[in-house]
Amino acid sequence: MPNEGVYLVTGATGFVGSHVAEECVRRRIPVRTLARPRSDTHLLQKLGVEIVRGELGDPAALTQALADVRVVIHCAAKVGDWGPVEEYRRVNVEALRQLLEAARQRALQRFVHLSTLGVYEARDHFGTDESVAPPDVHMDGYTQSKVEAEKLVLHYHHLHGMPVVILRPGFIYGPRDRTVLPKLLENLRAGKVKYLGNPEKLMNTIGIDNLVQAIFLAVEKPQAIGRIYNLTDGEPVSKRRFLETVAHLAGVQPPRGTVPLWLARRLAVVMETIARWRGATSAPRLTRARLKFLGYNLDFSIERARNELGYCPQVPFDQGIRAAVDWWVNCRASA
Repeated sequence: MPNEGVYLVTGATGFVGSHVAEECVRRRIPVRTLARPRSDTHLLQKLGVEIVRGELGDPAALTQALADVRVVIHCAAKVGDWGPVEEYRRVNVEALRQLLEAARQRALQRFVHLSTLGVYEARDHFGTDESVAPPDVHMDGYTQSKVEAEKLVLHYHHLHGMPVVILRPGFIYGPRDRTVLPKLLENLRAGKVKYLGNPEKLMNTIGIDNLVQAIFLAVEKPQAIGRIYNLTDGEPVSKRRFLETVAHLAGVQPPRGTVPLWLARRLAVVMETIARWRGATSAPRLTRARLKFLGYNLDFSIERARNELGYCPQVPFDQGIRAAVDWWVNCRASA
C-alpha cells in the first residue's frame, strides 16, 4: 500500500471527507486537509489532522497543503439540485483544475476523485456498468459539473500521466450527514413525502463505511489507475424499503400515497419554471433532479469494483442506516 508521505483529504470538514480523514488516523497515516478560514474544524483537531487554512483555488494554500503529499483524496464539492451551473463549475471544475495543476507537479502515488452515479442518464437503470457513457448535458448544475470534472480528471491522466481513480458512489448515508437524511426526516415528520411512481424501484445506496473501504482500495490497487468504478452497498434496496426503514428508525410515519411518475414529471417542470421565474434561491419541493433520485430504478453494477479492487461491502444496509438515523436523532436530542 502506498502509505509513505502525507495524505491530503479535501472536504474533510464535510460528511464524507471527515470519515476518510478519520480512517487515515486509524491507519496511522499522516493526514492533512485544506479548510476554509471559517470552517468548523473541531472534529479534525480532535483527531489530530493537520489543517491548512485556505481555498482550493488559492495557489499559496495549495502549495502548503501539497507539501510531501503522496496521495490526494478529493472529496470536496458543491452539492445540491438548484442554482446556476456556473456556481457549481466554480468549485467542482475550476477549483479542481487548480488542484490538479498543483498536484501534477508532485510525485503522487494516487489521486482519488469522488464523482457520483448521478452522472448517468436520467432513466431507469438495470445493472448499468461503467461501459455506459454518461451524457454530456444534464438537467442540473451539480450533475453537469460532476460530468465535466470527470473529463478533466481523465484529461490529466491521459496528458500528464497522473495516477487518477474515479469513484462513482450512489446515495451516501451515515453519521455526520447534516443535509440529505436530516431534510428527509424533516419532510417525513411533516407528512410531505410521497412515493413517486412504483415504490418497489431500486435505489443506489452506499453506507459511508463501505465507501471509505472502496476509497482505500482505490489507493492500494495499482490496477485502479485510470479506471472508473460504480459503488453501492451491493444489495437491493427499494424506495419503499429505504423510506419505511428510515421512518421506523426515527419513529415517524412512513410515506402515504403515490404520485404517478407521469404526473410527477409534469409537476417538476412546472415547479422549476415558477421557481426560476420568481428568482428563487432555494429549490422547489419537486425538481427533475429529485425525481431522478426518487422516481427511477437505480440499479448499477459494481462488478468492476468487486473484480479489480476486491471491493466487498462490509456493512449491510440495515446496520448502516440505523447508525445514520441514530446519530441524527441523538444530535437533535442533545441540541
